[in-house]
Amino acid sequence: MKKLLLATAALTVMMAGAATAQDKKVFALVPKNMNNPFFDQARDGCKKAEAEANGAFECMYIGPGEHGGGDEQVQIVQDLVAKGVNGIAVAPSNAAAMAVALQAAKEKGIPVLTWDSDVLPENKDLRLAYIGTHNYEIGVNLAKLAMEIKPNGGTVCIQSGGAAAANHNERMKGIRDTLSGKMSAESPGDRLAGENGWTEAEGCPLYTDDDFPRSIQQFEDMMAKMPELDAFIPTGGFPQFLPDANRAAVEKYKGKIADKSLALVVADTLPVQIDQMKEGLSLGQVGQRPFEMGYKTMMAFKDMAGGGGAPADPACSGLHVRTPAHVDTRIAQEKHQPTAQRFV
Repeated sequence: MKKLLLATAALTVMMAGAATAQDKKVFALVPKNMNNPFFDQARDGCKKAEAEANGAFECMYIGPGEHGGGDEQVQIVQDLVAKGVNGIAVAPSNAAAMAVALQAAKEKGIPVLTWDSDVLPENKDLRLAYIGTHNYEIGVNLAKLAMEIKPNGGTVCIQSGGAAAANHNERMKGIRDTLSGKMSAESPGDRLAGENGWTEAEGCPLYTDDDFPRSIQQFEDMMAKMPELDAFIPTGGFPQFLPDANRAAVEKYKGKIADKSLALVVADTLPVQIDQMKEGLSLGQVGQRPFEMGYKTMMAFKDMAGGGGAPADPACSGLHVRTPAHVDTRIAQEKHQPTAQRFV
């Protein structure tokens, strides 16, 4: 409750300042949580778009606290709707719960875009477009890395952001479908039970709920429980976003990573993560473009406010895959393509 009151108070102050410029549009960028290096890049893209617009609009970056929370994020969006902002771009933590707030935005005529994470398929009429990563392909490429390291399969543990996070469920489906060679009916995919030699460890998948310390503790607990685990695959960069703590946890398994006894591959390619891969603390990273997500959502709102149409749906921002062997190779530039170019 305290977090909700603080977020509402902050929103009120920000809106009061925005009201001093009557002609300036206010577009909100709502991440899953604040103080997150991934979402910080989206914020920077949002602010770059604001600067390029020369005062035409304000990028309001506002979201839940450090560990996030679907209920808190929904309340923030509801407050934005009540305040009457000119556009809301949200990365839903809980896709089902967010539908209630987005229905209110639709009824009030406020344009909505989703980014990083989308709404559920049955709620796509509540937003104009999704701008961000083709999340299924993140899972596909994580799985391909694991398969190259472990061609005969093995026991795998998938670590996800949250059971209600649509983007992480799509990534998990991509991992499971690719490792099994079979297409699941829906996200998060069918649990692996020996297909192509791959079996999911008991107690997995693990859910971090975007709690970075928890993600590291989960890894430590899993490795203590199953020291012969063949693959550990986080669908987000959670543990690596706390580099010192993650180094302490993973360092003891550096030999297993080096000889490929443990296929540790992780989503996202922020500089802090690439540094850890260079140190031998992962065997591959599948990256996104959060800066581009923040920038493109704001420019889409600007275009629509000027009479233009909605962006393409989905507007995918592309992927890149990096491995230790080619860590210094220039990242492949990929515009609006769902499949990553890969340096392997």
